[in-house]
Amino acid sequence: MSAAAEVKERLNIVDVVSPYVPSLKKAGKVYKGLCPFHTEKTPSFVVYESTQTWRCFGTCGEGGDVFNFMMKAEGYDFVEALKVLAAKAGVVLEKRTPQAEAADKQRKKLLEIVAVAAQFFHKQLLESPSAQFARDYVARRELGRETISKFQLGYAPNQRDALKSALLKRGYAEKDLEAAGLLVTKENAPSIDRFRNRFVVPIRDIRGRVVGFGARALKDGFGPKYLNSPQSNIFNKSEVLFGLDVAKSAIREKNRVVIVEGYMDALQAHERGFANVVAQMGTALTEPQLKQLKRFTDTFVLALDADSAGDAATLRGINVARGVLSDAVVAVPTMRGTVQLEGKLNADIRVATMPLGKDPDDVLKTDPALWEKTIAEAQPLVDYYIHAITADLDLNEAKGKSAAVQRIIPVIKEIPGAVEQAHYLQKLARLVKVDERTLRAELERFSAATNAKPARRQRFSSPPPPPPFPEDGETTKPARRAVKSSTRLENRCLGTIIAKPELLSYVNRALYDVGIDVLAVSDFADSVNGALFLAVKQWAISEAPTLESLMPVVPEELHGHLATLVSLWHNQPAIPPDESLQKDLPKMIVRMRRLRLEETIKELNMLQIGALEAQDRALLARCQTDISHAKATLNELDKAHDSLSIMGRRRLEEKYLG
Repeated sequence: MSAAAEVKERLNIVDVVSPYVPSLKKAGKVYKGLCPFHTEKTPSFVVYESTQTWRCFGTCGEGGDVFNFMMKAEGYDFVEALKVLAAKAGVVLEKRTPQAEAADKQRKKLLEIVAVAAQFFHKQLLESPSAQFARDYVARRELGRETISKFQLGYAPNQRDALKSALLKRGYAEKDLEAAGLLVTKENAPSIDRFRNRFVVPIRDIRGRVVGFGARALKDGFGPKYLNSPQSNIFNKSEVLFGLDVAKSAIREKNRVVIVEGYMDALQAHERGFANVVAQMGTALTEPQLKQLKRFTDTFVLALDADSAGDAATLRGINVARGVLSDAVVAVPTMRGTVQLEGKLNADIRVATMPLGKDPDDVLKTDPALWEKTIAEAQPLVDYYIHAITADLDLNEAKGKSAAVQRIIPVIKEIPGAVEQAHYLQKLARLVKVDERTLRAELERFSAATNAKPARRQRFSSPPPPPPFPEDGETTKPARRAVKSSTRLENRCLGTIIAKPELLSYVNRALYDVGIDVLAVSDFADSVNGALFLAVKQWAISEAPTLESLMPVVPEELHGHLATLVSLWHNQPAIPPDESLQKDLPKMIVRMRRLRLEETIKELNMLQIGALEAQDRALLARCQTDISHAKATLNELDKAHDSLSIMGRRRLEEKYLG
């Protein structure tokens, strides 16, 4: 049995969900409560103890197993959710190399050390007589007791080794304190505390674990005004967003995150009740930071100081945002009869610029209403970007106009939808005072040039050899529970794509041709399969996908499941020919969706019975509407299945009859 399956068997999903849904109560054969992922007054969140699944029948419309829930609730990826739930269930994950085990052990030790350091600094701020001027500073910044406690704010004493001595007394080794970034070592001199006579802010990862510190000098002569922990095994400031651990619930509830430049701005926002604010740690926005935020919302507001708006670092961050958040992949048929996978902007990115001479901290302290207004009136990213990248140009001269067009046309090309593109072409025409038809022609020339690169021709290859996985691991043993038919179908589908990666683009084209969505993570009810598909999808469209190149992109925790799927492929009685796979795989995906819909209808029928017994008319009406919609979708899938069968017959006829 795989570790993920063992976790599911040992944990009861009701116990895992209950702390997140205080309103959860038993209602007949199910548990019902208010959905933790959106605001509602009528309970629409249902947990099925019999199947160990959950579903929201309200605004979210989402559902899944215990892993999906933790991923949604905490913003974890699958591997993070697996580690947290495995620890909760007492399940030991698959054996790792001695080097990996040693690295994990060291990482845990460093996390423990910085957590103890955070307690030390916090106690100093609250109790030390020498920290009075630090407490005065906190009072001047108007940060209250709740904020001080929630963020565990602290003070580093004005001594060379106050923290070092305290930690050595607790049995920690000096080399580990250095590895955690808490000490500074100079040549021919003993190590000293890195943070001295500073206001200290612990920096936590998305799971709420202290990974480092930011510190502000309170007097001159103590180095730079702001000092962060150095890069270490546990701290990388380009991968951490200050405050995300406490802001993620508010971000999801408001469906918007506000990103400020420094942790003092973020602290002030939380003090004033704006809990959906995070800070980017003084660096330009990075891909890991944005991907973390994308787990909670599609709406991003960059709250910039007036003097930094439009500077090089800000524009770099915005360029990163445009790239990272353009990750919605859609299938588009081409003139060659192939399918091109295109990225479309999948987020609403806006920019809020503070009034001249003020930063977010100033606005929040003096006029919270102005802050709300400024955030609400944030400019769409494209409007801001057009203004920022043309600020240095003379738009009255031909040279300046040409440069503006060359800078803005690529941005307009990325905008999905003809109406929005036309809007910004008109805006550009007014800006540079050039006829819109000329700009339209320029856009078409640019689009043709960027799309001119020919698509790589896919070739069907023979199945890859079995991978060099150990045969004696637990992952290849049969599970104690019978595998559900839907999971068997998912395993077969995913195993086929791993063996024949070129089929993914083919199957997406076939599905698109019959008017249904391309294969997506949401098609996999088993969260392990869904997590593996995320890696397989990117690998399958790479230049030369081989099993060896797949291994590095699959998380180590999923290697066992990957081995199982490859083994299933090679151990079947006969490897199907490519023609058969082309015909069967799209229909297999339709059947996967059909099984999920049938399961949903069963859940709705169960919920409907409970609604009848409780005489809950609103819930009953919603169940009937959802059942009707699900049955209509079933009919669409049946039509698609028939069309796929017809298409398969026609392709064979074309091949053999011409």
